[in-house]
Amino acid sequence: MKKRQFLKNSSFLVGANWVLPMISCDSPYKKQQGPVRTNWAGNVTYSTQRLEEPEQEGALLSAVKQQEKIKVLGTRHSFNGIADSQLRQLSLEKLDSNIQLSADGKTVLVNGAVQYGVLAKILQQQGFALHNLASLPHISVAGACATGTHGSGDQNGNLSTAVTAMEMIKANGEIRLFSEDSNPEELKASVVHLGALGVVTRVRLRIQPTYTVRQFVYENLPLQQLNAQFDTVFSSGYSVSLFTDWQGEKVNQLWIKKKGQGIGQEDAMPENFLGASLAQDHLHPIKEISPINCTAQMGLAGAWHERLPHFKMDFTPSSGEELQSEYFVPRSQAVAAINAIYSMGNEIYPFLLISEIRSIKKDELWLSPAYGRDSIAIHFTWKPDWENVRKLLPKIEAQLKPFQVRPHWGKLFTLDQKYLNEQYERMDDFVGLMKEMDPSGKFVNVFLQKNLLSKT
Repeated sequence: MKKRQFLKNSSFLVGANWVLPMISCDSPYKKQQGPVRTNWAGNVTYSTQRLEEPEQEGALLSAVKQQEKIKVLGTRHSFNGIADSQLRQLSLEKLDSNIQLSADGKTVLVNGAVQYGVLAKILQQQGFALHNLASLPHISVAGACATGTHGSGDQNGNLSTAVTAMEMIKANGEIRLFSEDSNPEELKASVVHLGALGVVTRVRLRIQPTYTVRQFVYENLPLQQLNAQFDTVFSSGYSVSLFTDWQGEKVNQLWIKKKGQGIGQEDAMPENFLGASLAQDHLHPIKEISPINCTAQMGLAGAWHERLPHFKMDFTPSSGEELQSEYFVPRSQAVAAINAIYSMGNEIYPFLLISEIRSIKKDELWLSPAYGRDSIAIHFTWKPDWENVRKLLPKIEAQLKPFQVRPHWGKLFTLDQKYLNEQYERMDDFVGLMKEMDPSGKFVNVFLQKNLLSKT
């Protein structure tokens, strides 16, 4: 096996010392003159340098109403052109976070631009929690919900399933409220919206009393055991992740996050679990990298927001020199899908940093990758070698198409509009809602045109 090389600022590879030049995924737009702005990973150079950053709600309404074309820009953690615009982008980052707990302690109302890491600390201080968090806590609430970003857990829906109400500015400047109390079906239609319906200003999230999580890591889970005991593996914790480089007949690491303090002998974890060995020290998902920026393991109890993400909230990477793709398959077909990817292991490995496999509970949100089916997400963190990754993605997708694969909307994929339309039974209804909310196409960009609207 070749010695693995590492990237300097990758979210997975902080602390290493190998750097590749910035690459850029193709943009259909002619680049504007002026300072260059990119996404977090550096693989997308935005087509416009015009950025509206209103500090008051009145200025925000004017910015939306007056522009012919505009796209909301969040924390820039998407790896494709979903937030790109030829003419103008809009950031809500300078607006007041205005975090408000409900009187009954069941929900919290926030500015959609607030980052989960910021919100989580405030909730914890007040004795509350969210049901789940993603691997990185630095993403915004509105952006994560709009793309169906998830986290892990057999009984945990993706982050957008916590939304109970959402306030959005339509193309004509009017404000529209979607709420499970007054129009639940419309809320299901609009939460995972890909930036196609309007500008999300406020989001109400379901919360619960705070809880404690302990995290354990096992190494070298035999693939044969994963195949035979798949449900046992993924039900072993509140949140479970597998990390693999698709080499050999094993999974590199199994991360088990258990809910609760753990005070009795019955809570002790065995040294061996289905042939995997309990790690004797804290680990990074890639073992050769220092775990200094990873959340604490070894069964050390901590608040939910300090264990559910893989990376610490006070670690904020300025950039991540990596590419990411992710594919969702029905849980019922996950074993076959995972083994199909293992068959490509030697082809994938030279361009891969690490892969993660997680479970997500099904939901009823129209464009959620977990719509209507319990799902397993197969994630790829790639080296920043777009030319080779571009060639690999269609091959991976061909392996997964027999399992009705759906891509993560904010990451790199090559599946076409016809195929995507077939995977979402409410897609035509969603496009109809798009035309109602935005009849002039103010929020339509090349990403939406290509993946939702084009019939060619």
